Parts: sequence; C-alpha cells; structure tokens
Amino acid sequence: MLSAQTVGLIKHDPGTLDDGYVLFAPTPSTITYLIDKCGKQIKTWNSNYTPGHSVYLLPDGTLFRTGYIPNNSFFAGGQGGQIEKIDWNDNLIWSYTISDSTKCQHHDSKVLPNGNVLVMAWELKSKTDAIENGRPPAQAPAVVWSEQILEIQPVGTNGGIIVWEWHLWDHLAQEYDSTKLNYCTVADNPQLLNINFGAGLNQIDWIHMNSIDYNPVLDQILLGAHNANEIWIIDHSTTSAEAAGHTGGNSGKGGDILYRWGNPKVYNNGTFSDRKFYGQHNAQWIEAGFPYENQIIVFNNGFGRPGSNYSTVEIINPPVDGYTYTPTLPYLPSSLSWIYNAGNSNGLFSKNISGAQQLINGNVLICDGPAGNFFEVNSTGSTLWKYINPVNVSGVMSQGTVPFQNVAFRCTFYPDYYSAFTGQNLVPGTTIEDSNPVSEICTLTVGLNESTANKSFQSYPNPASGYLTISGLSGMTTIYNSLGIEMWSGELLTTETIDVSSFPNGVYFIRNNKTISRFVVLN
Repeated sequence: MLSAQTVGLIKHDPGTLDDGYVLFAPTPSTITYLIDKCGKQIKTWNSNYTPGHSVYLLPDGTLFRTGYIPNNSFFAGGQGGQIEKIDWNDNLIWSYTISDSTKCQHHDSKVLPNGNVLVMAWELKSKTDAIENGRPPAQAPAVVWSEQILEIQPVGTNGGIIVWEWHLWDHLAQEYDSTKLNYCTVADNPQLLNINFGAGLNQIDWIHMNSIDYNPVLDQILLGAHNANEIWIIDHSTTSAEAAGHTGGNSGKGGDILYRWGNPKVYNNGTFSDRKFYGQHNAQWIEAGFPYENQIIVFNNGFGRPGSNYSTVEIINPPVDGYTYTPTLPYLPSSLSWIYNAGNSNGLFSKNISGAQQLINGNVLICDGPAGNFFEVNSTGSTLWKYINPVNVSGVMSQGTVPFQNVAFRCTFYPDYYSAFTGQNLVPGTTIEDSNPVSEICTLTVGLNESTANKSFQSYPNPASGYLTISGLSGMTTIYNSLGIEMWSGELLTTETIDVSSFPNGVYFIRNNKTISRFVVLN
C-alpha cells in the first residue's frame, strides 16, 4: 500500500474472492454507489434524500432505498420516513412516505417476494397509555415510541395500501400492577415483552429496532431490537387480526414472539452475565446453499461489553423444527456457530450502525459503519479485501486525505450472476476518488469473463443443482473450485451434461482454452 493510499480500494487478494459488486449509500450523500471489487464504479443512483438508512438492489435491477425527511415528533438515530424505488436508468418509479405525528419509518425495510414492502416504523404512545399497560408513572415519559411493522402494497407511483400489520404494543407483559393490562409473570411468558424492561423517563425511543429480514420458507420476520440487545422472530402467516392476538398463523401463536436470543434477562430468565448482544445490528438469515445456511448472522457492536468495548460478527443456529422453536429457556443455542474478532484480536470496534453478510464461498463481508470501512474476511478471519468509503459530508474526498465523516450504514454484496445484472452494461468506470493505484493493478475474474469468453458458450442452470449442462464448447475442459482445485475434466462435444451432485456448495470455474466462466452449485 502506498503511504498516500487512504480511501477507495486498499487491499485486493486475487484468487480468494467471489467477484461481484458491492452496493452502499454513504450516510451524508444522496447518491447510492455500485462498485466492483477493484473499487471502480459500475452504477450510481440519485435521490433527493440522504439515506434513512438501508438500500437494496432488487432482482429486477430496481434500487430500493429509504430516505431521511425531517419529523418534529420523531427525532433519533436511524430516522427515515421516505421509501423509494428507482429503476436501473435512474428514474424514480415509486415513492411512499411514512412520517407524521404518530408514526415514522426508520432504519430498515424489506421487499417481499410478492413485491409488497415490510416497513419498520416508530409508533407514538402516550404516558397515559403506557401507565394503563403497566408502566409505573415514575418511569413513564410524556410519550413512548413503540414499534410496528407495516406491509405496504405499492399502488401507482406514490400510493400504497396497508395489507398487514403487527404492533409490539399488542404483545406486552408486566408484573408491576395487577390492576393494569398485561399483568402476568414475565419469566413464564417469554413470548411477550416486559414493558418495564429498560423503562425510564429519558427512554422515549424505548426499543430502537434497527433491522428487519424475511424468511419466505418459514413465512417469518426477523427483527433486531437494539435497546433490548435481542433478536426476535415473529410469524408473518397471520392475518392482521391474528397478529394483534396470541393465536393463529402457522405457529398457532398469533403475533407473539416465536423466538428471541441475546439477552435472557429481558424476560427474567437470566442475569447480566448471560447477555450476548451489545447494541447489535443487521440480523439476517443466511441463504440456503451457503456454508451456514438458514442460520442467523449478526453484527454485535459490543458497546458496553464486559472487559472492553469491541465488535464481533456472530452466527447462531436457532433450534427450529418447521415453524416451531425449541422452548428451552433461556432460548438456545448456548454457543455460537462462528465468530469473528473474538477477544478483539483485530481491533474492531464500531459503536453503532454496521453490518455483516456471509458470501457463498464462506467469506464474510463486514461494514465498520462509523469508519466507512468495508472488508472481506475468510472463515479463519484473515482480511482478503478492504475498501474505504471515499464520500463524506463534503462530497468525494481526494486520495491522501485522512478519512472523516465517511459513514455508511452497511454495504451489500451481489454476485455477478445475480438476476439484476442480466442484460445490463457492467463495464467498470473510474474510481469514485480521484486516483487509486491499487485499483489500476487490480484484476477480476468478472473482467476476464467479459473480455475473453466465447459469446456462444452457455452453462445452465446457474445456480446448478445435481447437474450442469455446457453447450457451445468443445475440446478439453476443466472445472475447478475457488481454491484452484480441479473437480472435473474431460473432452467436451457440442453439448454435455455433467454430474455435479457431489460438489460442495460454492463457486466453480469452467476453463476451456482462453474461455473462463463461472457458475454456482447449490445442491
């Protein structure tokens, strides 16, 4: 690395990365960027709003983006209020506002397979309402911000219909006052949230949820509850009426919490020493076919961690059988499936925001949000790729400038075979910053595909499961994995079907003379 190398691509370890594209929206900027692993611009989208805070690239190539708009009733970290869909050509095709005196979208949202949008929003509750639901008057501020999930069906260019809703306020417990609502033994009702956990006159933003994910197989929603230091799973298969109660849906439990993990003291089934999460972010299910498929990955910020403040990335395996979670209390597992930065060996500490994403080759992409530092590690924790967001509150920083205020909520990787890229021009442009010597010497498998591939050659399906058909190639051909280990070789005729059922899930390469192509196995 050159001494003046301060932003943009810092490190690229060829041969160890799953090449594709990284999407991020700098917090101070109205521009969303898509870059390749050499740090070169592939695409940008423009908005009238800074992020509020998450952005996603949908399978059809549309950018789904949240935006910040001022709201005098709700003002806290993560505030949003605006949702947008912007097409590949940078045209705004849908926008929707959830920001008024009683509610406000914040942090994260999620597009469902049917095109509807799950929105996480603060919900205003009065002091009187809090007291009636079991909050002691001395711990009830003038207002309390609870949480709600709204499913919006987009209509036209700026309309929407609420087709499903869930309200945390419908699933409370308290053992303070037997004359008030929700009175019960908290330890015996972990499916409910103790309204008095973390209660205080200064705790208006009571729970501060900061992430949402959806599991289409289970039809369940995963939520990150920052101030409770927990993750929760709820049932989405209910009607709105069932979601307000305690029965119905695939789980038979209505809108109650099906599973929770991270801080059993919240439901009186543990002590401070049993706490696992410390202000966590970006809880999400790992996709099927990945090394830790169907488990949950979380960025554990570590603020207030006993001993010292440091961040970790953790994977847990919830004990789920169909729609049911093992009811052992506190909720299992008792240990992690995988952890990065145990004991702060890499010096990582991100006090807030941030995130992590497992990739199909087993690597993990990590976003140190406050520092705008994106880096990819392998399963043993070695850093293979590093990129510093070059955009701050003043715009694009020059190379050599010490990075400051270059915050990013998170970053997301999309492989080159992702359907959003089909038929699009993905020729790399310049770097975002004014110069980058590391980018200039960086080479990608994606670039090799584009420059040398036989255009008549096809391999399908991709991802492959069981068998892969290769058409349009002839002669000696080799298939090797991402470590360069040969998995198959043979003489091809015009069309050949190859048995890949014994291949471990992952990324593979087909080499025939100067032609290289990539495919994925998901057995």
